[in-house]
Amino acid sequence: MLRGSHPATVDEKGRLKIPAAFLAELRSSGDEFYVTSDTGDHVWIYPMKAWSEIEERLARIPSNNPARQKFLTRTNYYGQVVTIDRQGRVLIPALLREAAQMKGEVVVLGYQNHLRVWNHGRLQDQMQSAPITGEDRKILEELGI
Repeated sequence: MLRGSHPATVDEKGRLKIPAAFLAELRSSGDEFYVTSDTGDHVWIYPMKAWSEIEERLARIPSNNPARQKFLTRTNYYGQVVTIDRQGRVLIPALLREAAQMKGEVVVLGYQNHLRVWNHGRLQDQMQSAPITGEDRKILEELGI
């Protein structure tokens, strides 16, 4: 299970050094990952097994479904299959790296089966502009959380 928040660095070649707290869990799924986004404002890093499960669910939706088409267009536009290197680094595709402002210090968040990587300032702006609302709390309570 991937959880928590850890600082990390994206080097001048666009490689993210995966924080040690996440590395063993990620490597247990293999060396290939799908690095993508649906918005371009942050990065998703999925072990290929977890991404394949998403693709299987998408395959059950009619191909002309507009939400499916939008999702696939965006995740394919930003996405690439990457291999983790011996130093525990993954390459963030150049297009996504530029869109998400991935350079220098970043924040890596665990999202159970994948990681999300944010430019620190963007993450703070996003949390302030989209706070947890009373409606969110009600839904979470209904889910037993």
